[in-house]
Amino acid sequence: FDFIAALVAFAMVDMFDTIGTLMGTCQAAGKESGLLDDKGEVKNIQRALLCDSIATCTGAILGTSTVTTFVESSAGVAEGGRTGFTSLVVAILFAIAMFLSPIAALVPSCATAGALMYVGVLMMRNVTDIDWKDPAAAVPAFLTISIMSFTYSISYGIAAGFLSYTIIKLCTGKVKDISPVTAILSLVFLFTFLFTH
Repeated sequence: FDFIAALVAFAMVDMFDTIGTLMGTCQAAGKESGLLDDKGEVKNIQRALLCDSIATCTGAILGTSTVTTFVESSAGVAEGGRTGFTSLVVAILFAIAMFLSPIAALVPSCATAGALMYVGVLMMRNVTDIDWKDPAAAVPAFLTISIMSFTYSISYGIAAGFLSYTIIKLCTGKVKDISPVTAILSLVFLFTFLFTH
C-alpha cells in the first residue's frame, strides 16, 4: 500500500507540475507567440507531456535528479524560443556555465528576485480571463493561486483547485457540470492527501 501511495503521489506531483508550468509558460508568452490555439489552449500538449514523461523515466533509470519542465522556461519563450533548437542552445550555455559556477555562486539570491517577480507578473496577466463573479470559477482559481504561492507547490495548488471546484459543484447541485476526468482526479487528490500526509 505504501508503494502505491508513493507512486500516485510522485505521478501527481510530476504530472501537474508539468501541466501547470506548460500552461503558465505558454499563456505568459501570449496568443501572438503561436503556442496557443484559438481556444487559448496549449498546442501539442500531448507531445510535450510525452517528452517530459520519457525524460523523467530516463532520468530515473540513469540515477539523475528529476528531469522536468521548469517555470524558468518562460524566459526562453518570451525571447521567441519555440522549437527544440532553443533547448540545444540552452544545453550548450549550461555546459559553458558549469565552469563559471563558482563565480555565479557569488551572486546573492536577492539579485535574482527581481527577474522572478517579473516572470510572476507576466504569468498573472491571465487572471483577468477568470470570471470572478462565478464562485465555481473564482474560488478554485483563488485557492489554486494562493496555495501555489504559500506551499511552493504547483501540484498542491492544482489539487486545491480541482477539489474546491468539485465540492462547489456538488454543494450547488450542479453535478452534471463535473466531467468524469475532474471527478476521478478529485478522488485521486483526496485519496493522496488523506493517505500520504
